[in-house]
Amino acid sequence: MFLKGAFGLALAVILDSCSKPAVSTVSLSPDGTIGIDAGISSAGAFQVSIQHHDKTLISPSPVGILLADRPFRSLVETGRQAFVPAFGCSGERLSAREKVQGGRMVVLETSACDDGAAFRLIVPAMAGPGKWRVTGESTRFVTARNDACLGVRHAEFFNSHEGDYRPVRLRALTHDDLYDLPLTCATGQAGETYALTESNIENYAAAYLTGTASGDGVSIRLTPRPDDDRLAAILPVRQPIKTPWRIVMIADRPERLVENQMVQRLAAKSRLADTTWIQPGKAAWGWWSGLLAPDVPNAGHNMATYRRYIDFAGRMGLRYYVIDQGWASTPSGRGRPADVLTPAKGIDVPELVEYARRRGVRIWLWTDWKSLDGRMDTVLARWQGWGVAGMKVDFIYRQDQAVVGFYHRLLATAAQRRMLINMHAAFVPRGLETTYPNFLTQEGAMGNEYNRWSRKVTAGYDVRAAYTRATIGPMDYTPGGFRNVTPAAFSPQAPAPEVMTTRAHQLALFVLYPSPLTSLADAPVAYRTSDGRWAPGVTFLRDVPTTWDETRGIAGAMGEWIAVARRKGNRWYVGAITDGRTRAVSLPLAFLKDGRWTVRAWLDGTTPTALDRRTGEVGATGTLGVRMSANGGAALIFERP
Repeated sequence: MFLKGAFGLALAVILDSCSKPAVSTVSLSPDGTIGIDAGISSAGAFQVSIQHHDKTLISPSPVGILLADRPFRSLVETGRQAFVPAFGCSGERLSAREKVQGGRMVVLETSACDDGAAFRLIVPAMAGPGKWRVTGESTRFVTARNDACLGVRHAEFFNSHEGDYRPVRLRALTHDDLYDLPLTCATGQAGETYALTESNIENYAAAYLTGTASGDGVSIRLTPRPDDDRLAAILPVRQPIKTPWRIVMIADRPERLVENQMVQRLAAKSRLADTTWIQPGKAAWGWWSGLLAPDVPNAGHNMATYRRYIDFAGRMGLRYYVIDQGWASTPSGRGRPADVLTPAKGIDVPELVEYARRRGVRIWLWTDWKSLDGRMDTVLARWQGWGVAGMKVDFIYRQDQAVVGFYHRLLATAAQRRMLINMHAAFVPRGLETTYPNFLTQEGAMGNEYNRWSRKVTAGYDVRAAYTRATIGPMDYTPGGFRNVTPAAFSPQAPAPEVMTTRAHQLALFVLYPSPLTSLADAPVAYRTSDGRWAPGVTFLRDVPTTWDETRGIAGAMGEWIAVARRKGNRWYVGAITDGRTRAVSLPLAFLKDGRWTVRAWLDGTTPTALDRRTGEVGATGTLGVRMSANGGAALIFERP
C-alpha cells in the first residue's frame, strides 16, 4: 500500500511563488482563440497562464519539478525559441538556468492549439554517474473561479481507475484528495468548458490532481514508487527528465470536448514502422454473461462453449472473440498468477485459433500482468506460435514509474510479435495508443461489468463518462447489454446480468465511447429472439464501425444528456443518451454540411427492450427532433440517398 507522504514539498518554495508578474510572451493558437503565456516570475520560478477568447482561463500558475537531493534554485531566462509541438499547434521553448555558479538548465515548452493549451518541463541530461530523484512537482492550475467540475476521487494510489465522475466544485478539492484524469470543469461563461489531463509519459510517474492549500485551483501529484513512497521517479542524470505534457483541453460547448485530440497529438509519434497488420473491430466476449450458452451442455470454460461464441462472432461479422480469465492453467496457492503458457485441462488454443480462422474470426486471450512481468518474451512467443491476435492484460491497478515502464516494454515487444493489446484495471489514456498503434483499447473506466455486482453504472454515469473519460482516449466499456430493465426492476446478478438503460441507450454507446476494439457485452443468446431471429438492434451493432474519420459533439448539457456524431467514409453515425429524465431534444444537422440524407433511427420504444424504428430523409440545414425515455437514448445512421 502506498502512503500519501509529503516528503519533498518543502523544496518547492522557491519555484512556487507567483505573486509577481513574469517577464513573458504569449504563444497563440493558429486560429488565435487560445493563448499560453509563459515566463519567469520575479521570484525566479516558471509560471504559465492560459487565455481563451482574450479572457483568462487559467491564472498565472507555478510550474516546477521537485528533487530530493539538490532542489532547483532561482531561475534566470537564457533564451526563447519558437517551435511546432504538434500539427495544428504553435509553441515556444523557454530556457532558463539557475542563478548560481554552474547552475543547471531547465526548459519549459508550451503548446497553443485551436482546442487547448499545454506545457511540460525538460531538465537536460548531465554528465556523471548520479541519479535524478524526483519527489514531485510544484505545478498548479490556478483559477479565480470556483468552477463546477466532474471528477473521479480515489482513496489511495493503488486502485483500478474505475469510478464515477461525480460533480465537485473546484474549491472543494483538498490536498488529500486523489482525483483521476481528466477533471472536466465548466466556467459558467456561456458553454465554456475545459478538462485537465496529461500526455506523452515515459520514464516518469503518472499524475493525479489534488486541491491546493489556498483553495485556488488544483495541483499535480505524482504517483509514488512502491519501493519508496517519498520518491516518484528515479533515473540516471545522463538521461533528461521530461514531464508529460500538462494539458488543458478547451471547448466553447461541453459536448465539443469529445472532438479534442490533444492527448493524441502531443503523444510521442508512432514507433511502429509497419501498422498494416493492425485491424480494429468488434468482438464477442463471454465473461460478462458468465459464458451463458443454453444450447451447450455444461457450458463454461470448455471447447464447446468457446466454439459457440466463435460461431456467433462469425455469423455477426465480428472480427474477434476475446477469451477471458479461465482458459489458462491455475496453480494451487492463493494469489498465485495463472500459468498463461499452459491451457487448462481440455483447452486446446491452437485448435480454437484454427476453428475461428475458418469462420473469419481471430482469438484474443486474457492474462494477468504479473504472469507477463519477467517472462514477456516467452509468453508472447508462445502465443504468437499459437496464432493468437491479441492479449487482454488485467489487474494492473498502478500508475507509478515502474508500471509506466512495463506498458512501454509490453507494447513495444507485442508489436514485434504482431500482437494487439487491451489493458484492464489500467490507468487512463495518456496517448500511448499513438506511440504504439497496436494498443487498441484500455479500461481505466467503470464499464458494463459493474452491473454484475452493483447499481453504479446508471444512465447518469454513462452521460458523465461521455463528458470526461471518453474525451481522452480509447475506453473499453463493453457496451451492448441486451437485458434492459428499469432501475426499479434491476438487481445485480450473474450470469445473465441486466442493465438499467434502454436498448437504444446501449446502441448509442457504440458511437459515444471510442474503442478500436469494442467487445459486445452480452451472450449470443441475448442477440436472438425466442424464435431464432436476430433481436431488435442487432442490425445497428453489425453496421457500426469502431474507428472514425471525423467526430462532432453536436448537442447536450454537461452531465445531463449528450449527442455525438461520428463519420466513417460517407456515413454519419449519431449516438445520444440521457440520464434518468425523459427528454425531447433537437439535434442540429449542420455536421452533414449539405444536400439531402436518408436517416435510419433506433429510438426508445414503450419498454426498455423495445426499439422504435424510423426512417426518413433530412437536409443538412435543419434539426431533427428526438425523444429519449428516462435512462434512454437514440442511435442513428445518415447516408446519401
